[in-house]
Order: sequence, then C-alpha cells, then structure tokens
Amino acid sequence: MNFSFTAEQLELRTTARAFLASACGPAAVRVSMESALGYDAALWRAIGSELGWTAVVIPENCGGLGLSWVELVALQEAIGETLAPSPFFASVCLAANAILACGDEAQQQALLPGIAEGRTRATLALTEANGHWDADGIAATCERSGSDYVLRGGKRYVVDGASADLIVLAARAPGSEGTAGISLFAIDANAAGLAREALPTLDQTRRLAALRLDGVRVPASARLGAEGSAWPALETALQRAAVALAAEQLGGAQRTLDLAVAYAKERVQFGRAIGGFQALKHKLADVMVKIEAARSAVYYAGCVAAQGGAALPAAASMAKAAATDAFSFAAAHALQVFGGVGFTWEYDVHLYFKRARSSAHLLGDASWHRELVARAIGL
Repeated sequence: MNFSFTAEQLELRTTARAFLASACGPAAVRVSMESALGYDAALWRAIGSELGWTAVVIPENCGGLGLSWVELVALQEAIGETLAPSPFFASVCLAANAILACGDEAQQQALLPGIAEGRTRATLALTEANGHWDADGIAATCERSGSDYVLRGGKRYVVDGASADLIVLAARAPGSEGTAGISLFAIDANAAGLAREALPTLDQTRRLAALRLDGVRVPASARLGAEGSAWPALETALQRAAVALAAEQLGGAQRTLDLAVAYAKERVQFGRAIGGFQALKHKLADVMVKIEAARSAVYYAGCVAAQGGAALPAAASMAKAAATDAFSFAAAHALQVFGGVGFTWEYDVHLYFKRARSSAHLLGDASWHRELVARAIGL
C-alpha cells in the first residue's frame, strides 16, 4: 500500500488550494456564513459544474469521475484549510456515500447524477435528540402502509438539512432494536409532512438543522436496499465519511498552526517577537507533532477507504480520533498565542476554534472512536 499522493492527486490538491484561496478567502467565508443559505451559491456552482469536485467518488456510470477516496481526502484537506462553507460535505461525503453503500444500481443511476453535477444538494439524516451516531440512536420509525412507507419521528444535527433538496434518512421498523430493522430512504426535501428548522450553532460556517417527520408517506421505491437491513452498509458509509471529515479537520488544524506561527513572528512583547520565547515556540512544536501524527493516520485511512476491507473500521476511527485531537489542540493553543484578540471578529482564529469544536462531535467524538478502535483490536 502506497501512502503518498500521486502526481495527479497532488495536482488536484494544489489546484483546489489555489481556487479556494482566490474564491473563498476569509472575507468571503464571513459573507457566506451570514447569508440565508449559509454558503455562496456561485461558489457551489463552480465546485460542482465547473471543477467537478462533486463527481470525484461517484462512478462513471452514474455521471461521476470514478476516482477514489484518496482524491476526496485531498480535496477535503484543502476545503478544511479555508473553512469553505458549501454543501459539499453533506452532499458528497454523507449523502452520495450512503447511496453508494445502500442503494441498488438503478437507484444510484437515478439519484447520483444530480449530485455529481452539483444540481442536487443532499444530506444524510441519522442522529436524533440523543446525539448518538450508532444504530441504537435511531428511533424514527418506518411503517408499511399498503405499497408505501409512513415515516414518523425526528432528526437533529442534520448537516445542511435546511437547504438540501434530497434527504437520505435512516428509520427503523416499529418494535425493532439495535442494528435490526433499520432502513434507509431517499426523500424529497419538500415531501408533505416533512418540516425543517435551521438550528443555532456555534460554528456558523457549517449549518445544522432539525427535521420533523409527521406521517411522511414515501413509495417503496424510495427505500435504498433491502427492508430492515441497511445498517451494515450504512455503518461502512459512516466510516468512510469519518475519514473525509478527518481530512477536513487535518486541513483546519494545519491552517490554525500557520496562523499562530505567523502571529508569533509579528507580535512583539518585551522588545522581541513572542515566537522567540521558549515556552511559546515549544507549545507550537507540540501542535505540529500532533498534526503530523494525525496526517499519517488520515492518509492511511484514505488509502484503506479507497481499497475497502476489514481494516476500515479501525483505520477510520483512528483517523477521526487523531484529527479531532490535533484540531482541538491546535485551535486551543492558537487562541493562547493570540491572546484576547483571538476571539475578536477582526481575526480568523476564532472561526477555526469553533469549527474544531463542532467537528469534534460530528460523526462521533474522539472518546467514542477510541472505544471503536478498542473493540476493533479485540478489547
């Protein structure tokens, strides 16, 4: 297994960085996160229809480029560096990923071309009020009614759920428990009985929503895969999504360190740049050590996600735990370097701190993923 990027993958990341530096700088991020949608529609069109990022991991027979999770990791790292607000993570890393894992060929060919072309904004609705990312956390129900299903319950913390066109939603058969009885449905966001509400969030660069299912009726064709048996494939999709999120966290952690180092070189105290003080520069060296350790875990997990196999659960959880720790550590220490001005609106470091806090809980926190790693090695 080769853990280094190919020349083409490096070019993809370089091109992505150059585009985002030009089109989604700090000023543009602030404008986007305060808008009604939470992102720049023009940027989203460029990402999808012009650059083709939304098509990266979607197969060619579904309108995509048919590339691997390694290319997606390269893109996610660049996106994380700028905090670019867009439906990319929700549409590609969550929804399209779940459709690929659970849907049959006909469903994939019907649903994925719109995502690949950037026309369809999609998301995955899994978690509920309990905030759990496992099968036990799913309480929303799906009950047969003739040739249809009727969905009831609620979902919370749905990434870009208020603006999505398509919602991939997990529900269980009434009376079922654990991993049994779980089905996945592809639902039009304007379906009768589906109510959506944007949630107030600490991280304004990533929108979350709450959904309410008041007897939403969908045809049996909306069910992805066999009835009641979606969890194993969905769990694999969540593991791949964790790798993509870890890559984004890695990019954010590196940019946070870069901001702290640049400020430490220019901020003068007691007649010298504060970066010359041993206590501060050793602290930033510790940050770099954590980031480089996370980088190894993320790149390895990207290779495993691309190839598949039994190593994915442990690799994904190791990457998510390491990247969460690195980003949180980098953001906390960067704020200390900046001091009180770090949380003022004029500086960007507080935006990275908020993203670090929100991403730490998305798809499970570091402690939960460590527990998954422990289980994977037989403990």
